[in-house]
Amino acid sequence: MISLKALGALLMYPQPELIEALPEIGAVLEAEKALSRQDKAQLAGLIAELRGAELLDAQERYVELFDRGRATSLHLFEHVHGDSRSRGQAMVDLRAMYERAGLRLSANELPDYLPAVLEYLSLRPLAEVRDMLRDCAHILRAVGDALAGRESRYSAVFGALLSVAGEEGLSRVPEPCRSPEEERRALDEEWIDKPVLFGLGAGDARPAAQVVKFVKRTP
Repeated sequence: MISLKALGALLMYPQPELIEALPEIGAVLEAEKALSRQDKAQLAGLIAELRGAELLDAQERYVELFDRGRATSLHLFEHVHGDSRSRGQAMVDLRAMYERAGLRLSANELPDYLPAVLEYLSLRPLAEVRDMLRDCAHILRAVGDALAGRESRYSAVFGALLSVAGEEGLSRVPEPCRSPEEERRALDEEWIDKPVLFGLGAGDARPAAQVVKFVKRTP
């Protein structure tokens, strides 16, 4: 699904090359049958916003959204392991999975970065894609809802990914407006939150973490 690579590109740091490619990205997403008309309209809104913004403004907005708090981090294992040691081994395992599929990341790219995950999935069969996206659907929904609460059009990407997975979409519950000082305090609190666990042992009192497994689930 080349559309997954297009969705991943929309989540990358805005550079002139990305802005130049936006019409092509839009055409790919418009042709994707797995996306609803609503998904396509919302993605078109994000593309129009990126095309119409000053590059520096788009870059500053991106940093504020994705680099200043855990709730909207694009690194999937940040939501699972936080800064624990288990995140390192999970990174190694995920990178090895990419390499077995013939995908090699650049030296400075982390394997749990969502655009990298989507590039890998763009090379896989649709059934496997959906299984993998379902495995982390709760993370995609949480990040998408956080973005929607901040009235960010980037939330459209997460709604589209949930559609591809065949999962329930975003709740889109807006957050109340906060002062700049309140926003800074909230961002600080996000960084000290405990890692979110899921899967077996998620409700256990023991400090165990579960790895996001991007593998096909057995019936």
